[in-house]
Amino acid sequence: MKNRKSEVLAFSLVSGINKAIARLVDIWDNIGIQEEQRVERMEAVKKHIELLMNEMIIEEENLKLRILKNISACREELDILYHELSLEPYQIDQSQTVLQLEKDLRTKLENLVKEKTDRLKELKSLQEEEKSLCIDLCATPYYIPTGSIPSHQQLQDLKEHIKRLSLERESRVEVFSGLRQEISQLMNEIGHNPETTLEKDAVCDDADTFLLTSENIKALKLIVCQLEVKKETLISTRDDLMEKVSNLWNRLEFSQEEKNHFENNIKGSLSVEVRKLQNELDRLDELKRANMEEVIENIRHELMEYWDKCTFSTEQRESFAAFYSDDFKEELLIKHEEELARLKNYYAQCKVLFEAVNKWEHNWQLFQDFEKKASDPNRFSNRGGTLLRESKERAKIQKMLPKLEEEIKGYIEAWEAEQGTPFFVKGQRFMDYVANQWEELKTQKEKEKSQRLKKGDNSVLRTPPVKRPHGGTTIMNTPSKTRKLTGTPNASVMRTTVSSTSSNSTGSNSTGSTFHSVTGKPPLSVQKTPHRSRLPDISHLTPLQEFKSDKPAASYMQFAKELEKKSNNIEAILNSTAKDVLH
Repeated sequence: MKNRKSEVLAFSLVSGINKAIARLVDIWDNIGIQEEQRVERMEAVKKHIELLMNEMIIEEENLKLRILKNISACREELDILYHELSLEPYQIDQSQTVLQLEKDLRTKLENLVKEKTDRLKELKSLQEEEKSLCIDLCATPYYIPTGSIPSHQQLQDLKEHIKRLSLERESRVEVFSGLRQEISQLMNEIGHNPETTLEKDAVCDDADTFLLTSENIKALKLIVCQLEVKKETLISTRDDLMEKVSNLWNRLEFSQEEKNHFENNIKGSLSVEVRKLQNELDRLDELKRANMEEVIENIRHELMEYWDKCTFSTEQRESFAAFYSDDFKEELLIKHEEELARLKNYYAQCKVLFEAVNKWEHNWQLFQDFEKKASDPNRFSNRGGTLLRESKERAKIQKMLPKLEEEIKGYIEAWEAEQGTPFFVKGQRFMDYVANQWEELKTQKEKEKSQRLKKGDNSVLRTPPVKRPHGGTTIMNTPSKTRKLTGTPNASVMRTTVSSTSSNSTGSNSTGSTFHSVTGKPPLSVQKTPHRSRLPDISHLTPLQEFKSDKPAASYMQFAKELEKKSNNIEAILNSTAKDVLH
């Protein structure tokens, strides 16, 4: 269609020129211009037409050259942009005309220039944001060569780098805020004023001026550690000073009102408290020197308390000769304070052992109390189940004592292995001390038995009246009537032993009371016994340790086993009627 239009126009142009020449010829004919003049005029027309056509051709050729030149320039620029923007080269469509190619290349060039501009603009914005973060964090910027056009991947990597820096900055801000608050709190608690530039920057009001570098964060953490160490040191110093002040208050017999007044006025930072306590200690030291004798006497009272706590023997106490000196001077006070400190430290090391030994001592005392009650003639007059309760508690203590001894023995062996030094209770090894206690108890009971035998029948205990079952008669003790049994080896008064409690699970005899049961005639069970000469003399039987042992019992366990063995030997030679007499 386009070709037809151009052909029509060309034909129309030729037709127009022919009409114009025909018109000129007519005009020349009417004017009467000769042939020579017509030729000149026709040549002028031809010349003008050719000149115009030549000018047009030249212009179009120049246009073509410019278009081709533009195409070449565009292609060069496009090649450069494709390289700078890291894009694939543009593929030219060979079927396009020159004008179409030029227009296509120009449009592509414009788009690439715009993309280049956008990338550079985005890069500048991202780099400004990154620069701020890198300055705060003292981090290394993401590397993009200067003057180069960033690729899409580089821009994406830069965005990711900025995102990581932002997260790191938020994290460091949070850490910095926590450290800043902790530093401020510690400084207030210990009364510390900022000294270094870093400390001042850490607690200043304008927190944005602080560079959140990893080195600065580490430095802040180090400051926190230093302040915590200083706080612990001040607390330890304060506690030591407070302990010394308290000791001097007690030794100088200060009133509670004076103590409370000082404690109420001491409140403040740790540095202030330490300073006030040091001043108070200095003041008390002056008073101590002025009241040296009273202070030393107070320390001696405290020493005696710790001697008791540490179960020191008389020899151990007397080894501290300064305790008996009357030369009340500073040197004597120092010796007493050193000895008291040594005892306190020793007690702290062995506190568990001492508590266990005290527990054994307490139960041992209860056991001895029950032994004494067993010999009390008035115990049968008790009502309300007292004897039953005593029996249960006594059995409980009997089981507890050997367990405690074994437990304490294990504690002591572990402690001695760890410390490399022996542990003494009242100057003796614990098991030796326990064995001596049992031996002393046995000796005491033998002594009491001998005394009872010397006193004779008048000291023997009497049984209370016992009610017979319904329909029976009540048997009353008749101490005024005595009868000697003929045929007995010693012709002595018949004695019986009544046990107040049954034997325990281990076979040990429970505590009982010895008494005389003298009637007009011996009990029926004794009369019917065919071999009375074999009946053992049981008048010497007493609770628990009445039976002698060839060697002292080292613990309650050995003591109980020995007692059970003796008891079984006696029962083996007694028939049922003899047992009735015993029980």
